[in-house]
Amino acid sequence: MSEPDRLLVLVRHGQSEWNLKNLFTGWRDPDLTPKGIEEAKTAGHRMKALGLTFDVTYTSALSRAQRTLKLACEALGQTSLPETRDQALNERDYGDLSGLNKDDARKKWGEEQVHVWRRSYDVAPPGGESLKDTVARVLPYYCQHILPGVLDGRRTLVTAHGNSLRALVMVLDRFTPATIPTIELDTGVPLVYRLNANSTVLSKIVLAA
Repeated sequence: MSEPDRLLVLVRHGQSEWNLKNLFTGWRDPDLTPKGIEEAKTAGHRMKALGLTFDVTYTSALSRAQRTLKLACEALGQTSLPETRDQALNERDYGDLSGLNKDDARKKWGEEQVHVWRRSYDVAPPGGESLKDTVARVLPYYCQHILPGVLDGRRTLVTAHGNSLRALVMVLDRFTPATIPTIELDTGVPLVYRLNANSTVLSKIVLAA
């Protein structure tokens, strides 16, 4: 009997209106920009060109990730895939920073403090989540809901957010709390993982331009 294709693809949503305006977004719900729409479609075309097909999809409760999934699946020619939406996959909650311009935040709290909130692993902005908090939310969901299907051979596509996906990349690529804050995920670029039976990574391809 042949080995199942343990395929897991992660895609950060296309550029949002607030990415473009340099605003902290978090759980706020802006739409994609025209560039973001193109990034989502391009992600689908790149996956199709690689010959990828999927059985199930997961996304967050936020419309920019849901729309990215819809556009990518249209480009793939797979528009009737089962879709699970869950706020466990939402972007990190930036709390009091949500909706603020990043430059204005630096003026208010200082360059160093804002850098700590954005790039440290375990320091949360006022009223929000640290990356560590986001990992504590995303990882159990992945282990309970997404990973078992992947290991059973259900080819899985996940569209979510920079920080919720960094939580998964941290585990898959074995980054540490010290190294994960330096990792940036580009919008609309599929990360194509194939897993071993023990859930470790067999291979990884980044479908960048």
